[in-house]
Amino acid sequence: MKQGTVKQILLITDGCSNEGEDPVAMAALANEQGITVNVIGVMKNDTIDERGMKEIEQIAEQGGGVSQVVYSEMLSQTVQMVTRKAMTQTLQGVVNRELKQILGSETEIEDLPPEKRGEVMEVVDELNETANLDVLILVDTSASMKYKLPTVKEALLDLSLSLNARMGNNRFSVFVFPGKKQLVDKLMDWTPKLESLPSIFSKLSSGGMTPTGPAIKEALRHFTKKRSIRGLLTNDGDEFFEESV
Repeated sequence: MKQGTVKQILLITDGCSNEGEDPVAMAALANEQGITVNVIGVMKNDTIDERGMKEIEQIAEQGGGVSQVVYSEMLSQTVQMVTRKAMTQTLQGVVNRELKQILGSETEIEDLPPEKRGEVMEVVDELNETANLDVLILVDTSASMKYKLPTVKEALLDLSLSLNARMGNNRFSVFVFPGKKQLVDKLMDWTPKLESLPSIFSKLSSGGMTPTGPAIKEALRHFTKKRSIRGLLTNDGDEFFEESV
């Protein structure tokens, strides 16, 4: 199986979108382009309203990803868990497609005899540690997130430390919404580490609407831009998951 890059959008929010494109439709578009959309809902006053919960679940479902609602103090371990779980889910999907090509019909991992199933899952586990991973993080900075941003910062630093223990290469990019002068602002371009994040987060101001759909749309644009420029410069075509997922 050819080495490649697993691509994820990690959306961290505590409210309902209320401006711009439908975030569920944008998540579906991301999934079509091989980018998994995962959503972490940060509880506001110990609750997330029913509409917000439904939106979180639908974004993740249409984005082919994982959703989780948590108290802010549990955010750090949840960010790591969701990222890892989504990566395993993505890799299993790739393996299932290969099985169908090899064995035909609708054969999936669960249909294999126990011994073969165990061997295939060992391959998935190995890919979890060796495949390259690009995570574009979208952070909701609307007014209700103001006091949660320090927790978000710590969670992302912990994510960076956790994933950098892997053998595969990791790259992170961070966007916030709403931005100061536009709906979405890029805080950090692709980087393997997030050490400079604290200085950036300290300058953030919170407030305004919650343009979740435009944020996902901008994230897609950033992935496309990154890939096309790399292709032009290197022409190396390391597009295993970029083509397959």
